[in-house]
Amino acid sequence: MKEHTVNAGPFALPVYSLNTVVVGTGAAGYAAADRLAGYGQTDIAMVTEDVMGGTSRNTGSDKQTYYKLTLSGGEPDSVREMADTLFAGQCVDGDVALCEAALSAQSFLRLVELGVPFPQNRYGEFVGYKTDHDPRRRATSVGPYTSQKMTERLQAAVEAKGVRVCDGMQAVKVLSDGARAYGLLCLDLAARDLRRSFALFNCRNIVYATGGPAGMYSDSVYPEGHSGATGIAFEAGVAGKNLTEWQFGLASKRPRWNVSGTYMQALPRFVSTGADGNGEREFLFDFFQEKSDLLNNVFLKGYQWPFDARKAMGSSVIDLLVHCECGKGRKVFLDYRRNPLGEEIDCPGLSREARSYLQNAGACFGTPIQRLARMNRPALDFYKDKGVDLRREPLEIALCAQHNNGGLGVDCWWQTNVEGFFAVGEAAASHGVYRPGGSALNAGQVGAARAAAYIAAKRGGCAMPETEFVQIATESVSGLLQTVRELIGARDNVKEWWDRAAGRMSRVGGPIRDAGGIREALVRTREEIAAFPRDVRVASPDRLRFALRLRDMLLCQETYLSAMTDYVEHGGKSRGSALYTDPSGAKPHPGLPGAYSFSLDEGGMGDRVQEVTRSKEGHAFVWRKVRPVPDDDDFFENVWREFRERGNVC
Repeated sequence: MKEHTVNAGPFALPVYSLNTVVVGTGAAGYAAADRLAGYGQTDIAMVTEDVMGGTSRNTGSDKQTYYKLTLSGGEPDSVREMADTLFAGQCVDGDVALCEAALSAQSFLRLVELGVPFPQNRYGEFVGYKTDHDPRRRATSVGPYTSQKMTERLQAAVEAKGVRVCDGMQAVKVLSDGARAYGLLCLDLAARDLRRSFALFNCRNIVYATGGPAGMYSDSVYPEGHSGATGIAFEAGVAGKNLTEWQFGLASKRPRWNVSGTYMQALPRFVSTGADGNGEREFLFDFFQEKSDLLNNVFLKGYQWPFDARKAMGSSVIDLLVHCECGKGRKVFLDYRRNPLGEEIDCPGLSREARSYLQNAGACFGTPIQRLARMNRPALDFYKDKGVDLRREPLEIALCAQHNNGGLGVDCWWQTNVEGFFAVGEAAASHGVYRPGGSALNAGQVGAARAAAYIAAKRGGCAMPETEFVQIATESVSGLLQTVRELIGARDNVKEWWDRAAGRMSRVGGPIRDAGGIREALVRTREEIAAFPRDVRVASPDRLRFALRLRDMLLCQETYLSAMTDYVEHGGKSRGSALYTDPSGAKPHPGLPGAYSFSLDEGGMGDRVQEVTRSKEGHAFVWRKVRPVPDDDDFFENVWREFRERGNVC
C-alpha cells in the first residue's frame, strides 16, 4: 500500500493507493478480505471505525440463526428449491437468490473449516431446524452469538493472511463521479491535530460492508454506536433498492437485544408504567377478553417474532399493543417474576402448539423465570451478564428496528450501479419484503465471495495514477473539508440534532407509517440537511466523528423517506414489517385507535422493485420487474467448456 501526503487548504492528507479497500470489519467485510487474499490479491486493506464494534460482533438473539441448504436427514432439498424460497419473499431478484442458494453450502462449510462450531450429529450431518418463511429444515445455530463467532474466526483468518487493517478510520465521503468509484475520504479518529485528521484512499475497488443504517431510528436493537454509512453511498450516486422494507420486532432497550424465541414462549407478563415508574398495569388485558387468547398470541410471538402486517390480527397485534402503549408516553416491560394476572398457567387450556411445546420442554409449571430457565438457560444468563437480573427486575422493551431488507442495489456479483463499488452484508439489498430467518448471515458470506471472485478475475491492477487522483480527489473533498472547519464552535448540539432526527424517523418511518407524516418529515429532513453547515457545531475536533455521522444519517433518512413517499404515491399498501395507515381499511383489533386501520398488499407489488438514485437535482425513481430466477442450460459439457475458457466470471 503506497503512501504519500498532499495538501488541501490547511489540511495535510496522507494518500494511500491500492487495488481494493474493504470498509467494515463485520462478518461480511472479513469474509470479503479473506476471499480476496485467498485469490492472491495482496494490494488490499480494510478500513474500520472500530474493529471491535459493529452489528456482527455485538448482536444476537436467543438462538441466532444461520440459513443454508439442507445438509442432513432424508428430506429432499435443492439449490433451485432454496432459490425459489428466497425469491418468494417478494421484490427479490432471482439471480441474486440463485447465487445465495448455490453458494450457501460452500460459504457455510468455509465457516466450519475456520472453526465456527455448528452442531453435527455423530454421523457428521449438520442438523437443522425450521425458521420463519422456511419450508425445510435449513436453519442452524451455534447459540446466541452465531454472528460473533463467525466474525472472530474470519478475523483470525484475515490476520493470518497478513491483510492490513486500518482501525480508527471513519469513512466520511465516497469519491465517485456518479458512474465510477475511485476512492474514499476517511476521518482518522486517532489524530489529535485537526490539520492531520483526514486521509485519502485511492483505490480501484471498494467493498462496502458497513451494515445497515442503524442510526436512523431511536427505537433500535442495533448495538450502541453502530450507525451505518449508507448516506454517503447515496451521495456518491449509488442506487438504493427496496428501501421501504425493514424488519421490526420487540426488543429490550438496555441492553439492546431481541426478545424472540423462548423469551416469549416462557409466557411473561406484559406491564406498563408511567414515565415515573408508577401506575403499573397489565395493559394487554384491555384488548384480550380471554386469558388463553393472550397467552397463545404471546407464545406465537416467539416463532413469529418480526412484526408482520399480515399477522396484525394475530400474533403481531402484540407488537401493535406495545407500540401503542409506548406512544402514550408509558414504559413497557416484560416481567418474568410472576405469571400474567398472578395466576397459574393452565397448560391444558393453551393451544395445541403451545401446550405441546411446553410439555416437550418440561416447562408446564411455575413462573415465567422458571420456564425460561428450564427451556433456555443461556438466554436467562445473557441478561444477568449484562447487569439485568430477570429474577429481580422487569425488562424494558419497545418495537424496534432490527434489520434492513433493502439497501444498496447490487447485481449477481454484488456490484452496484457505480462501477467498482460493491456492497455486501446488510448494506446490500439482496432481500425483499420477507426473508427466512438467518438468511442475512448467509447473504453476507455469499455476497463477499461473489464480489471477491469478480474483483480477482476482472478488476485487478493498480489504482488511478496518483497525480491524477490527487487533482480530482482534492477538488471533490474541498467542500466537505470547508464544512468541517466551520463545525467547531463553542456549543456542541450534535446529540440534540441526532435525537430529534432519530425520534422523528421512528415516529413516521418505523413499523407504523402515515403518508402525511412521512411527507412532513421529508421536508423537515431536507431543511436540516441545508442548515447542517450553518447550525451544527461540535465543541472540539474529537467530536467531529459524531457530526459527520449525523450528516450521513440525515442524507440516509432523506433517501429512505423519499422512497416511502414514492411507494405510497404508487399505491403501496401495508406489507412486510410496515403498516401504512388507511382510514378506510381494516382495524386489526377493536381496542386499538382508529389510526391503526390499514389496507393489506396481497402481493400485488411483489414482482416489482423500487430503485432510487440521489443527485443534486433530487431523487429519481425507477420501478422495474424483478429479475427472474435464471433457467440456464446446465448441460455439463457446455458449462465445463465455458468454465475452462472463461471461468465462472463472465
